[in-house]
Amino acid sequence: MNKALPNAAVAPSPHDARPLVEVRDLAKVFDVSAPWLNRVVEQKPKQFVHAVDGVRFSISAGQTLALVGESGCGKSTVARLLVGLYRPTRGEVMFDGQNLTTARDPVAQRALRRRMQMIFQDPYASLNPRWKVLEIVGEPLREHRLIDGAAALHERVAALLQQVGLSAQDVDKFPHQFSGGQRQRISIARALATNAEFLVCDEPTSALDVSVQAQVLNLMKDLQAERGLSYLFISHNLAVVRHVAHSVGVMYLGRLVEQAPRAQLFSMPRHPYTRMLLDAIPDIRMSGRARTPVQGEVPNPLNPPQGCAFHPRCPLANARCSSERPLMHVVDAQGTQVACHAVEEGRVA
Repeated sequence: MNKALPNAAVAPSPHDARPLVEVRDLAKVFDVSAPWLNRVVEQKPKQFVHAVDGVRFSISAGQTLALVGESGCGKSTVARLLVGLYRPTRGEVMFDGQNLTTARDPVAQRALRRRMQMIFQDPYASLNPRWKVLEIVGEPLREHRLIDGAAALHERVAALLQQVGLSAQDVDKFPHQFSGGQRQRISIARALATNAEFLVCDEPTSALDVSVQAQVLNLMKDLQAERGLSYLFISHNLAVVRHVAHSVGVMYLGRLVEQAPRAQLFSMPRHPYTRMLLDAIPDIRMSGRARTPVQGEVPNPLNPPQGCAFHPRCPLANARCSSERPLMHVVDAQGTQVACHAVEEGRVA
């Protein structure tokens, strides 16, 4: 019998009794209304987008959780909520047992924030073109007062560049003198400058060539093994996710619909949407297995469907799916969680 867990996050790793990062019922609503005068003249109400709606997960030390889903499902919003670029409308972000969303002590919050950093998607836009690498990578060190003196700063930045596969002589260069892959390595060096333990990676390789992607991903895995880093890895590339993740969360229209260990999710996906995503991957081995292409369009987030948000596109939907929102349930011994009435009722083969 499936056990409903409406208020539970994924069980922490047995190697760490308490997860390093824990997200509880996280939600973010954006007001996208037209200006007040336009609404009065046109007699239109306010409009809101529920970009993230009740997301829960946890990440243990040294582990990688990947979030996947179609564009606009809320992955990047979750990333920005975790690092404090957005304030949540509802919910909590716990880091090492402390609540980041309610912390009032600025000194304590600053110390916590220093332990988490973000790697952005576009290495061409995330680096200041007017600054040299010394200033870019050294900015977190100066901001958090972790180093004194120009000589010490220069030495520290040079060491960080060498850790990510660049030369110590690159400290005096500008971003335009580097390729895309090298710029992303600079971004990684900047994220590591404060000895961060948790990195939020918002599609860090999507703007790079395939061969360069592999180099950057291997670098991130090596750094994780050396430093015990934890990652939240945002991506829409399932091949990349399969290479880097320990567990995978699948998002649809602001909600998590499935979360499972990597091997379990790729070998036995449960949610119909997860199955459709995996069926969209080209079958290079030409196995001949039946495939179900992703059908339909993502609903308008300004007017999402009632009940399960996926039911207009789901081949297994029934009347319950269109009226009742499914809760996350543990469905196997591996800890797979699925929010789907069809899975709960045994209608999925």
